[in-house]
Amino acid sequence: MADIDIPPHLIELESAAWAEQQAGALTLATADAVQAAYREHAASTGVSRLKLEMATKRVVRHPEEEAGA
Repeated sequence: MADIDIPPHLIELESAAWAEQQAGALTLATADAVQAAYREHAASTGVSRLKLEMATKRVVRHPEEEAGA
């Protein structure tokens, strides 16, 4: 997963969505914004949208794994 270049705006969007989800307050607007950003970045770079999403979620949800890698 380290081979995928994750732009900062995706990490920010996913972080916001994760915070909302943890608080039990994830909105459709936030979820839609994150998914739209994944689709747009994947389409413009040719990377798999699923791999991009998985890599971004790993960075946001498990930063300790990335720091130790």
